Amino acid sequence: MKTSGEIAHHPFAVMFSTTLVLAYASLIALYPAAIAPELAQSLGVSSSAVGLQLSLIFGGAILSSLIGGPLTRRLGPCRTSQLSLALLGSGALFLSVPTLPSFAIASLVAGLGYGLTNPAASLLLVRFTPSQHRGLIFSIKQTGVPLGGVIAGATAPLIAVTLGWQTGLWLYGALAVVGILLLQPNISYWDDQRTPGSPWLSRPFAGVALVWQQPSLRYVALLSLCFATIQLSISAFTVALLVEDVAFSLVDAGLVMSTLQVSGVLGRIAWGWLGDRLGNRFLTLLIIAATTTLGCMLIASMSASWPNVLVVVILCLTGFASLGWNGVFMAEVAQLSPTNRVADAAGGCLVFTYSGVLFGLPIFASLHAWLGNYPSVFGLLSGLALASIGFLWLAHLHRHSSTS
Repeated sequence: MKTSGEIAHHPFAVMFSTTLVLAYASLIALYPAAIAPELAQSLGVSSSAVGLQLSLIFGGAILSSLIGGPLTRRLGPCRTSQLSLALLGSGALFLSVPTLPSFAIASLVAGLGYGLTNPAASLLLVRFTPSQHRGLIFSIKQTGVPLGGVIAGATAPLIAVTLGWQTGLWLYGALAVVGILLLQPNISYWDDQRTPGSPWLSRPFAGVALVWQQPSLRYVALLSLCFATIQLSISAFTVALLVEDVAFSLVDAGLVMSTLQVSGVLGRIAWGWLGDRLGNRFLTLLIIAATTTLGCMLIASMSASWPNVLVVVILCLTGFASLGWNGVFMAEVAQLSPTNRVADAAGGCLVFTYSGVLFGLPIFASLHAWLGNYPSVFGLLSGLALASIGFLWLAHLHRHSSTS
């Protein structure tokens, strides 16, 4: 019989735990977007303004990512994950207060929790999982993001029309306590290498500096800025796109959002496997960027006259690529990082990633207000996907020059 220590150190246990933490973070982040039309009425704002809530969440994520590496070293990855859950659960409870100021503050609090998930997870996965399968393992862990979207899309609209949208936030806030208790037995095994006295506020930009000083990491980080803007735009505005421009009902649109996120889950696993199989994650990211570009162009052509099946197929194929890049990206960041600074590099790169959401979603909402419909804005996102190909090529060139 295996001891509790052997179970805690097992790669599957580590991967499963980090995936669930990330899924919970995504659930809290995407819950409002899944009921955007309903929530917009309660708050007295437009549906695109509800999508801006994700920008506030990722604004908080940027702040905690700046100190995610040193804080993980100080607390240990398990305690850091528990702190993440506590912040996310608190944010969910405060999000249920139907006023704009409280909604904004709650989004920032939840974002602080979101930003702590990946530095802790990266440190655990690099420590406890085999390097030859790291692309697939990181990709499976990153399925937590669309998995949270699946849960949000499948449950949020139903809860909103039956029990009220606030009830869902109360229920999901309580899940944070369950997660914290389930992680507690792992503390002595996962946090045994922490350094309690290490500073965590004195150099908040150390991770960003590390990324910027290494060109290959820098351009991969800028690539993630583009990809994140596209990914979260699709996640945040799919329901509104379907309801307002393609004549779907709210519940049907929520189910499509859930299906889209399932495609993202499958995409993350498939792209991670392909990256390991090819032994070339840059080529894998290039294929993802090209597929995303085509998908955004097709979404730009959608209208209410399109068959519903065709709409769903195109959205799912686009989601397969645009929601599937993260694991390959995180594995490449770990590969490019100095061995003893994986958490710092992950936190530094995620500052760029989350910046794509922080600034990209308000730009998307502004463009929607200007153009008057969602398909036109998705057409502009295809240009951002093309820019990501340029960053990817620069990263590849600098990586090649540094190893030649």
